[in-house]
Formats: sequence, C-alpha cells, structure tokens
Amino acid sequence: MSSLSAFMAGNAIKDENIKYVASKRFVEDGKPVEWEIQSISSEEDEAIRKACTKRIPIPGKKGAYTPETDINKYLGLVAVKCTVFPNLNDKELQDSYGVMGGDALLKTMLKPGEYQNYLAKIQEVNGFDVTMEELVDEAKN
Repeated sequence: MSSLSAFMAGNAIKDENIKYVASKRFVEDGKPVEWEIQSISSEEDEAIRKACTKRIPIPGKKGAYTPETDINKYLGLVAVKCTVFPNLNDKELQDSYGVMGGDALLKTMLKPGEYQNYLAKIQEVNGFDVTMEELVDEAKN
C-alpha cells in the first residue's frame, strides 16, 4: 500500500508551460514564433464552463429548465485562459486586428484549421486527450 505522501502538494509534479507553433504565418527572424500554453485548474475550468452555460426552458414543463453549454464559447475562453504568449488580452494587439476580447482575437488571428488544431493542443495540455488505456500503459512503465 502506498503512503499518502505521494499525493501531498509539495510532491506533485508541476506542469510546465508548453511551446507550440499555432501558425507558420507569424515569423520572427525567418522562424515561426512559438506560442506559450499553460494548463488551468479544475476550478478555473468550472468557472469558465459555468459562464458558458445557460438555462433553457423545457417546452411543456412550466418552471423546468435544462442547462445548455455553448461549447464553442467554452473552448474559446479556455484557449484564451491557457495562452500565456501572445497576450490575447493586450489592447494594442486586439486593436491591430480590429476586435475586442481575447476569444475574438484568437479566432481572427488563426485560420480555421489552425484554430481547431490550437484548441486540440489546449485540450491536450489540460489532460482531455489522454485515454484510460494510455494512462494504464503509462502507469505500467
């Protein structure tokens, strides 16, 4: 039986920020500029999910509602929260694209395919892409 010490905050392996080329169109000295991505906490994820969820009345059932999450808004806001560099909330950067808000900026900066690949990377950084089988294989090693 393992001891609980492995689960103590001080013993948990800290996540490192990830470098990722979101687009080959942003270059400096002839090389694509790497974006910096960090993971977010479960509390931050929950707050974003809650902000993207609204109550929809159920037809024919007075006073009954069902929650509905705007998944596109949710993924966009998570991507903005996870992006360390470039600062998507920078007013000057937003102004250069004629948009307001980090989510709108991200969608304007990246082509549709780049945006979808970036969202996939954000999900990966936050652990949403790891299957149970991969976790078992990793634990065996």
